[in-house]
Amino acid sequence: MRFVILTGIVAALAGATPAFAQTAPTDTWNTSLPAALQQAQATQRPVLVVFSGSDWCKPCMMLKQEVFDQPEFVQFAKDRFVLARFDFPRTKKNRLPDSQVKLNEEAAAKLNRDGTFPSVVLLSPTGQVLARTGYRPGGPAAYDTYLEQLLAKK
Repeated sequence: MRFVILTGIVAALAGATPAFAQTAPTDTWNTSLPAALQQAQATQRPVLVVFSGSDWCKPCMMLKQEVFDQPEFVQFAKDRFVLARFDFPRTKKNRLPDSQVKLNEEAAAKLNRDGTFPSVVLLSPTGQVLARTGYRPGGPAAYDTYLEQLLAKK
């Protein structure tokens, strides 16, 4: 009996690992533009900045789910970009801390003055805007190729 219970626990834990791995990509996103730029200068990588409305903007949700949350994108981006995400949720249950709201608003004042959602901005390590884009269908492989094309033009 003890063996069966332990086997079940081990199986459950083993099954939990992939779910944990799927949440890991969110840990790689900066939530401060100055911190992202500092990291970009130190690594000499461009910054991929995303402005989203996670609980009201359907294209934002699609971009996150179809591209940014996918392991293929995480693998693609890890040695190519410094990632920064600034979210603007509308519902009370998703309200951000005031300190994060301030960071998001400061980033938007610099890079998304027109309030476009989703807005994806590629910056040089020095903070120069290289390109602007948004949601594109096709999943992570198509989006990765598109980002590479945008960077090649600069």
